Amino acid sequence: MFERFTDRARAVVKGAKEEADALGHPMIGTEHMLLALLRADGGVGHTVLRASGIEYEAVRATVAAGDDAAALRSIGIDLDAVRASVEQTFGPGALERAEPAERGGFLFRRSKAPTRFNNAAKKALELSLRVALSMKHNYIGTEHLLLGVLKEERGAGGRLLREQGMTYERTVDLVLTALRNAA
Repeated sequence: MFERFTDRARAVVKGAKEEADALGHPMIGTEHMLLALLRADGGVGHTVLRASGIEYEAVRATVAAGDDAAALRSIGIDLDAVRASVEQTFGPGALERAEPAERGGFLFRRSKAPTRFNNAAKKALELSLRVALSMKHNYIGTEHLLLGVLKEERGAGGRLLREQGMTYERTVDLVLTALRNAA
């Protein structure tokens, strides 16, 4: 399947791994694919997201906060207020994860397990192929990845997009318009 990916789409998949690693997440999810699409330089997927008002910084902050923030909000706790209070007391960056010290020797080597795609991300990649085929395209581009992420209902990336008002049907229209304008 990856042989059908355009160079930009391959860069998005690689970028998704980088996003997951940077956030300390052991699995690549659709939210990391969304971040990589937003960070990508160019491509129809990136163009459609930016035209829809979706911003990298806002999505990254939401992904970094995770579902814990939503759970805390539901019981009346404002995570941003807690974070501000902790940083005021203990200094900026007090809540950042510290890297464990490197340990030498054969028995203490830390092996970094390869980051893998979670089930939602795998399904989004499969759906991107199906979307490309339904559009009669012989390649998978960033636009197909975007539509695959949005179509995958269980993934955090699609949920974030739907919370921002994006629908699959409207996004297909935006993608087709962007493809016509690019031609």
